[in-house]
Amino acid sequence: MKVRVQVVVESEQGESQVVKEIAQFEREVLQPENLGLSLVEAKTLLQNVQHTLVEQQISEYEAQHQSCRHCGKKLLRKDKPTIVYRTLFGKFRLQCHRLFHCACQEQLTRSFNPLANLLAERTSPELIYLECKYASLMSYGLSVKLLQELLPIEGTINATAIRNNLHESAQRLESELGEENGAYIQGCPMDWEKLPRPDLPLVVGMDGGYVRSYDKKSRTAGHFEIIVGKSIKADGTSKRFGFTYCYDTKPQRRIFEVLSSQGMQMNQQVTFLSDGDEKLRELQSYLNPHAEYLLDWFHITMRITVMNQMAQGLNKKDTELASDVLKELERIKWYLWHGNVFRALQVLKDVVEDLEIAIFDGNSQLESKKLLKMVQEFETYISNNGACIPNYGERWRWGEPISTSFTESVVNQVISKRMVKKQQMRWTPKGAHLLLQVRTLVLNEELRDKFQQWYSGLTLLEPQNQGIMPHAA
Repeated sequence: MKVRVQVVVESEQGESQVVKEIAQFEREVLQPENLGLSLVEAKTLLQNVQHTLVEQQISEYEAQHQSCRHCGKKLLRKDKPTIVYRTLFGKFRLQCHRLFHCACQEQLTRSFNPLANLLAERTSPELIYLECKYASLMSYGLSVKLLQELLPIEGTINATAIRNNLHESAQRLESELGEENGAYIQGCPMDWEKLPRPDLPLVVGMDGGYVRSYDKKSRTAGHFEIIVGKSIKADGTSKRFGFTYCYDTKPQRRIFEVLSSQGMQMNQQVTFLSDGDEKLRELQSYLNPHAEYLLDWFHITMRITVMNQMAQGLNKKDTELASDVLKELERIKWYLWHGNVFRALQVLKDVVEDLEIAIFDGNSQLESKKLLKMVQEFETYISNNGACIPNYGERWRWGEPISTSFTESVVNQVISKRMVKKQQMRWTPKGAHLLLQVRTLVLNEELRDKFQQWYSGLTLLEPQNQGIMPHAA
């Protein structure tokens, strides 16, 4: 059996202009491996169809620009340069005449190339979209292998080209972001009363993670911090955001735009949860007049757990001291759970004094000194964040958020799976920041809409499985 595939190009009047055979397949005895098209045959077919279609489109476009738009006079030709253009189904060397401008109108240049002006990016928007999507989910090298495996573009793209296209798209996103302001609270209480009844509170969790720095000047300076967060609406829908703290010049604007895209109003309550880091608190300030700032219960219990383990590791002769410290730590946890910061600090001071006396008497070992340092740091931590410690028990009983456990998963999802873990790469702050902007759009399922906004004629398929992308590494 022989199968011949032809392309027929018709004019607007329905007349056949071009009939071209683009592929021929032969089949003998039916086998599982020869049922239908193979991947190689499909790629060849797509490439040949693309080549024929592009040829006709370029020919028509060139014919449409042979005359002056103003007076209709035929334009003189200068030369016929070659333009390299990359598409989903192959790289093409396109030729179109460079023309002299007509003398009927004043122009800045003597000549122009209509095709070069139209195809300024030299890569099709759909290919850029796929490059950005997959490069945000996996390494640049793996993205090249995946695209070359599935599309007829072998040897036409490389990791550097994909990285550059992703950075250009991210820079375009950055240019659309508004300027940074000192405060984002708009209007006054009188204006807020006129707003529609707001939705239930937005819950925003923020945390940080570290990635390896490309410019490793020393062992201590070998990493830089990335801030990520997640904003959750009452209906369960959420959005992620992230940025490189030492590079980004518009961090608050970025957070504000995410909250605004979720319908935040000035009369709506927003609950910010963090680990008590001062810089995170500053980023959360002046975004909403009804915001509340809470210390994450997870980080409190994590510190108490570490101190419990250290107290259990004291020597046998310090058994009485260890028992007392463990009881006091349990009391401290109970007081903090009920929001009684005053009593928790009093007990902390007692624990510090007991440990100092034991160390002064000389009956204590190195473990007690380490525990004393840990308790003193915890006392300072609670003292500095006392205003952000609510009655966790009451909030928990009412089903209100008290922990940023969901943010820990975002750190893993946004940073670790792409930049840390088994990814043996080092990053510049700029490169990591630009990648984060595209990656968060992909995880939020917004990249497709953003490309269709940039290119009005672009049609992209809806993702069939919404649960796969966020788990890809």
